[in-house]
Amino acid sequence: MSDWTAADLPSFAGRTVVVTGANSGLGLVTARELARVGATTILAVRNLGKGNAAAAEMSGDVQVRRLDLQDLASIRDFADGFANSTVDVLVNNAGIMAVPYALTTDGFESQIGTNHLGHFALTNLLLPRITDRVVTVSSMMHLTGHVSLTDLNWKSRPYLAWPAYGQSKLANLLFNLELQRRLEAAGSSVRSVAAHPGYSATNLQGQTGNRFGTRIWDAGNRLLATDADFGARQTLFAASQDIPGNSFIGPRFAMRGPTGQSRRSPLARNRARAQALWTLSEQLTGTEFPL
Repeated sequence: MSDWTAADLPSFAGRTVVVTGANSGLGLVTARELARVGATTILAVRNLGKGNAAAAEMSGDVQVRRLDLQDLASIRDFADGFANSTVDVLVNNAGIMAVPYALTTDGFESQIGTNHLGHFALTNLLLPRITDRVVTVSSMMHLTGHVSLTDLNWKSRPYLAWPAYGQSKLANLLFNLELQRRLEAAGSSVRSVAAHPGYSATNLQGQTGNRFGTRIWDAGNRLLATDADFGARQTLFAASQDIPGNSFIGPRFAMRGPTGQSRRSPLARNRARAQALWTLSEQLTGTEFPL
């Protein structure tokens, strides 16, 4: 553990970084800081207008490209844009939290579709071009999660927004675990690592679609939450420091404290479950490990 902050970031000059969901919240801070230290920073966003507005507030070489993680065709188009270039670091940051039931373009429940399956497809499609690492942003809410391999998309059970979110965040860590295993088996030097922000106040908490719930989150944000700079610090550490593959970076005391290795649930360390989820995710997205 350390008192590391974004001020300690090394130079990223000559390196290219992709950050999903980079027009607001943790993604915006992550992209802003990486651009500040010299990275060619690509904001992968669904709304180009918001992306361009965010980019205008950043220094350095910042590009905005459209990516809709709820649409596999959009993900493939985005990945195709890197056919003749490399990506040093991919930051799988974008996410939605505890939203009302909805389906993605391809018929996935929106939280597992956005938070896990979209990033799963994106990572596999970009992986031959990635030179350093994949950073996937999870959450301490993975502790509440259970991945249903028979009903990943909530088709045969009543939809519950928070358990669906917990499932997607646990899926992030299982993805991180299995991706690192596959990279090592392939003899690749690329690392898969994960991070969580603790509890940081961002626009994420205001998207639940529940007026009463939003009021509770507003109060929590005022009384308990850290700011987005603190939350993004965990991602930036994971993206820049010499840490082992399959690391899970976060605050020492779950929500606050120095940045370093974080605890994860026994379910998040289940290798058989991680492999089974990978196989299912390949079938659903039509993408597979390319190395």
